[in-house]
Amino acid sequence: MSKESNKAADKKAVQQSESRRLFVRIVGYFTPYKLHFFFAILGMLAVAACTGAAAYLVKPALDDIFIRKDETMLMLIPVAYIVIITIKGIGRYIQNYFMRYCGLMVLERLRNELYEKIICLPTRFYEENQVGMLMSRIINDVMLIRASLPSVVMIVRQVITMVTLIGVVFYQDWFLAIWAVLVLPLAALPFMYFGRKLRKLGRRNQSKVSDISVFLQEIFSGIRVVKAFATEKKEAVRFKKENDRLVKIAIKETIFSELSSPVMELVGALGIGLVIWYGGKQVIDGASTPGTFFSFVAALVMLYDPVKRLNSANMDIQRALAGAERVFEILDSKEITVEKDGTIPFDGNFEEIRFENLTFQYAGCATPALDNVDLTVKKGERVAIVGPSGAGKTTFVNLIPRFYEQSQGRILLNGVDIRDYTLASLRRNVAMVSQDSFLFNIPVSQNIAYGMEQTTDEDIHEAARAAYAHDFILQLTNGYDTVIGERGVKLSGGQKQRLTIARAILKNAPLLILDEATSALDSESEQIVQKALENLMAKRTSIVIAHRLSTILGADRILVMEKGKIVSQGSHELLLGQCSLYTRLYNMQFQTEHTTEEGSNSCKSSELEKA
Repeated sequence: MSKESNKAADKKAVQQSESRRLFVRIVGYFTPYKLHFFFAILGMLAVAACTGAAAYLVKPALDDIFIRKDETMLMLIPVAYIVIITIKGIGRYIQNYFMRYCGLMVLERLRNELYEKIICLPTRFYEENQVGMLMSRIINDVMLIRASLPSVVMIVRQVITMVTLIGVVFYQDWFLAIWAVLVLPLAALPFMYFGRKLRKLGRRNQSKVSDISVFLQEIFSGIRVVKAFATEKKEAVRFKKENDRLVKIAIKETIFSELSSPVMELVGALGIGLVIWYGGKQVIDGASTPGTFFSFVAALVMLYDPVKRLNSANMDIQRALAGAERVFEILDSKEITVEKDGTIPFDGNFEEIRFENLTFQYAGCATPALDNVDLTVKKGERVAIVGPSGAGKTTFVNLIPRFYEQSQGRILLNGVDIRDYTLASLRRNVAMVSQDSFLFNIPVSQNIAYGMEQTTDEDIHEAARAAYAHDFILQLTNGYDTVIGERGVKLSGGQKQRLTIARAILKNAPLLILDEATSALDSESEQIVQKALENLMAKRTSIVIAHRLSTILGADRILVMEKGKIVSQGSHELLLGQCSLYTRLYNMQFQTEHTTEEGSNSCKSSELEKA
């Protein structure tokens, strides 16, 4: 039993230490706003002092006005009360304004820091974490932290108010005040108990809010799949279950939050009940005046109100700490690190890229995606990569711009390890076009010129013409100024792909990577896009993950990959006779495609002959 007690004590000590660490970390974000904080403190002191003064005025109001019928005091006390309330109002406004201002500034800074950290994390991080969860961290969790220091200031204000009011009650009747204040320590017990409960529930609540964000982001992104399978009602039921769990946690929070107030009031009622009995007896016996008694009671009633407000501020702090745990988990984590940058800027003068003993293995996978790959690609060379699904083709090209970091081996660009180059200069000199053509919900011109500064409208139009996109862009509602929707939803697949090719043309990088860039296009669109790609590849070094026969035949060298290894390489004619895997792939895909194209051409010839 003693061991269990020790464990519980140790756990509590660790939690308290963690809470202090988090709180100090939060306060650090408010330090740049010391002057604002100073003015807030002045306002807070004014509010606390005026509260005590208002309670004290009850005594002269009753004794001098209503009992002694002093006309001078009849004029002074109302004026004094108005002045006190005016000063209190100004003080409260100053405190709340500067505290909210500080909170908003900290909110902005935290969101910026969190976004800057997340956006610079490796691609692996995004594969292991859901987008909705990250959105919840930036939007919801940070919002909770905003209220932390204002709540601390509120606690300080209530404490100072309590000290002022305690001073009033002791001044009025020190003996009675001792008995009235004795019950105050009892208020600390529910204060701490409810605080712990609300902290725990706050953590669960934020986690569930994150889960719902993940759910909504996934469903809305895949709405076409939902509608294609007519699962709207099924997804609505799933959402109801998630939402129900969130509501149940919120109900528990409400229970503990609302229970705390009656418990605190009960504690206050014990003290006030004792005062009424004893103080009333003093007035009846003539040992005290009605003014003194009512001033004492007024101060005592006001005294228990700050105690209740302390509880409310404590709940805000506990929620803030719960949010801070999730935010600083990303900001301060040693495991979650941004991409390592190099120090050497790459000048864009491409000579060769060499892969030495390159090995890469995804986390949780038993076998490597790439296994001891060696390859050299020279300037101006066009290299095609073919292989079955899962051979490691896309993983291989994604290592070049350092979307992933190899497990073993090196990639040398012009004889320098690519990890020594700055990420920005490396990636600016690598253009990628994949089958997943991602576009932003911004105008066409901005999509083409994305990430490129100092581009003119003529540069954008020339790139669009080279990608055979200029004509269809002009047919859009607002031409190049047309906003194309999330992920380019207002465009066809071929149109989206031509815009991404225009983006790559405008980038004018010396190294081009095509990852099955034409695989999602129909035959007519492919022919147009293929012409654009030929223009794009003409004076550039190209690494092409091949899908179509035309790309294979135009390559200087073809690599055949299987199970993360390059099993063979050479020209189309050489591989077709010597590599069984390439021959099989050719027979399965490329020859069928070639036959289909010949059939299509024959149909066109027949139609011409009939005409």
